[in-house]
Amino acid sequence: MTGNKSFKNRVRTRMAKTGESYTAARRRLLPAAGEQEPAAEERPPAVPAAEQEPAAPAADRGVPAPDADAPASAVRDTIVSDDAMTVRTGRSHEEWFALLDAWGATGRTHGEIARRLVEEHGVEGWWAQSITVAYERARGLRAPGQSRTGDFSISAGKIINVPAERVIEAFTDDDLRARWLSGAPFEIRTSRPGKSVTANWEGRAALTIGVIAKGGKKTQLGLQHGKLPDAATAAEMKTYWRERVTALKRLLEG
Repeated sequence: MTGNKSFKNRVRTRMAKTGESYTAARRRLLPAAGEQEPAAEERPPAVPAAEQEPAAPAADRGVPAPDADAPASAVRDTIVSDDAMTVRTGRSHEEWFALLDAWGATGRTHGEIARRLVEEHGVEGWWAQSITVAYERARGLRAPGQSRTGDFSISAGKIINVPAERVIEAFTDDDLRARWLSGAPFEIRTSRPGKSVTANWEGRAALTIGVIAKGGKKTQLGLQHGKLPDAATAAEMKTYWRERVTALKRLLEG
């Protein structure tokens, strides 16, 4: 990992010479230094961001995008270390928080904060989301799992040892879905074979499902359920979906 002080100094030296952002300068230096990208555990499993039509689900890109009002679970409840944050963005959490405070971020929307991080500071999309959500929580602007509009959102994920097309089929095929999600108020809105599904839940456009083929017959499933009215409902649905995706895994692998 590029956590050593000398590498960060080289990045900052290049920034001063070229005017590049920290992320851009770091990317240029990585091949020469023979450095590796951060370990996988520093980033969340691929889980789709909240549905933002007409854009394609973020699961197709593997990481959430800086959506206009993304729920906290778009970034998951993964704690990013200060070392990882500094290496990837050039600043620690507290340094970003201080910069955002000076800009008046407590009076800005989620989208405005995330876009500023991307456009003005060159922060990559996932890291901009992580900083923004962490800032909003630290400043009391949202609870874990809550969007800035007040709705709540939860996510669930699972590695399933079948091809991606089969996982999506488990949502889109009525007979197959009935074997693990019987009686649920689930209604397909859109589907892309082997890629993603969006669906209504109790008549509301609340579900986004995405998959990523991991090689061979292994697939990463990510599911997000948004537009939940309160934290208690969110907790209930999180338990529900954990149980359901476990049942799905058993069915498909059985």
